[in-house]
Amino acid sequence: MQNDLLNNGWKTRNAVGLMDAIGPLWARKQEGGWAYGLLTTKAHVNNAGMIHGGVLTALADHVLSILAWEAMDRQACVTLQLDTHFIAGVKPGDFIEVRGEIASKTRSTLFLNAHLTVGDKKVAQATGIWKAVPTKKAG
Repeated sequence: MQNDLLNNGWKTRNAVGLMDAIGPLWARKQEGGWAYGLLTTKAHVNNAGMIHGGVLTALADHVLSILAWEAMDRQACVTLQLDTHFIAGVKPGDFIEVRGEIASKTRSTLFLNAHLTVGDKKVAQATGIWKAVPTKKAG
């Protein structure tokens, strides 16, 4: 599966913290922006043997945080709210693709949407609010 991803333009992206533990995160430039993905494994399952909803939520949060960071000129952003709606189960070995979009933007707040798919099947969607946070200047 990894060779198929590489042959289709996907590349792993460095991540830190939780996403580093869950990942690797895959990324691919396409028309209209970036798509991100996660190749699931047995390490991601819940007691029912399906991919844990927390993995999907963490993936959506991470991808939308990247989008927020880019939209706010690479200023740090924090998640204020994230609503995830699960539509279909995901099995170990499935590749989850995530595409995000900005629904609305103010000077310091973003309203974002994410669509999570496995192949042509929609498995989850998420909506959320991100806030840009000022960073302290050294001095």
